[in-house]
Amino acid sequence: MARSFSAALIGAIAIILGGAPSFAQNAYITNAGSNTVSVIDTATNTVVGLPIPVGNFPFGVAVTPDGSKVYVANEFSNTVSVIDTATNTVVGLPIPVGTNPEGVAVTPDGSKVYVANQFSNTVSVIATATDTVVSTIPVGNSIGVAVTPDGSKVYVTNGGSSTVSVIATATNTVSTIPVGNSAVGVAVTRDGSTVYVANASSNTVSVIATATDTVVGLPIPVGSFPFGVAVTPDGSKVFVANFGDNTVSVIATATDTVVGLPIPVGGNPVGLAVTLDGSKVFVANVGSNTVSVIDTATNAVSTILVGSGPVAFGIFIQPPSANSGKDACKDGGWLKFVSSPGPFKNQGQCVSFFAKQQ
Repeated sequence: MARSFSAALIGAIAIILGGAPSFAQNAYITNAGSNTVSVIDTATNTVVGLPIPVGNFPFGVAVTPDGSKVYVANEFSNTVSVIDTATNTVVGLPIPVGTNPEGVAVTPDGSKVYVANQFSNTVSVIATATDTVVSTIPVGNSIGVAVTPDGSKVYVTNGGSSTVSVIATATNTVSTIPVGNSAVGVAVTRDGSTVYVANASSNTVSVIATATDTVVGLPIPVGSFPFGVAVTPDGSKVFVANFGDNTVSVIATATDTVVGLPIPVGGNPVGLAVTLDGSKVFVANVGSNTVSVIDTATNAVSTILVGSGPVAFGIFIQPPSANSGKDACKDGGWLKFVSSPGPFKNQGQCVSFFAKQQ
């Protein structure tokens, strides 16, 4: 099943191929068809600079919590490329990992990167201090990966076995949770209590309670072939990219039910991510070579043309960082804005992102 699942996605690609100003967040979009990464200014919804060359068929992508690096999983090169966001250039040599790496995620403290290697049924662990693999963990037919806000667990979707592997990061021991068919996208809420898993062949999303690592409630019906999944920073909504019907579903986390009509986006949406202030969702549409931008207040959609076959599977939006002219608070996972004319108006105010549990 795993090979047919990947073949279906790649086949679909082959047919088609031939937030806020005060935060200065960029979105890093992996273009699987052109072996590049496009950079989008999320404040202006425009592509900046030239595409960044990476490895063969870049798929997964993750930005470090301090915003300084981007890790890109090159599925057909079996490597990970590292982009320095200060220059938007690749630094160092590609990092060899397992076979067909897809999902990638960075720990909240920025010290490690977890890479899901689909066809070697493993997760590679990269130490960011040296950008070398320090361990390899056996899991299932791994596709997506997400880390809890406290860094204690890593959730890995196994598409072929319709399960989620849970890695205890202190010991690298693994347990397994059954979910829906062809589990792919995965996201953890910011308070660390809940995990949402997109089940591509079931057209559903499973909900996992992290306290017990069990599925709670019934699967949530969404659109056709759901792939990417992302939670808003305030934890109130989950956005799901439906690859099969070119839409995004919105789940209200208070009730775990879909709210409103599906939002039409570009062709074959795969990855999606939400800006820090929750005002926009960026959706990579592999079938139309575009990124759709959803205004979360109105669900209005605008379109940005990028490279060939955009996938952007992961948390691809750059958080605020000290490099953007703001000083970081010393308490990990918090940022101090010495001047912030946007939503956070008080000088010296600290706000949380990604890593910090409320």
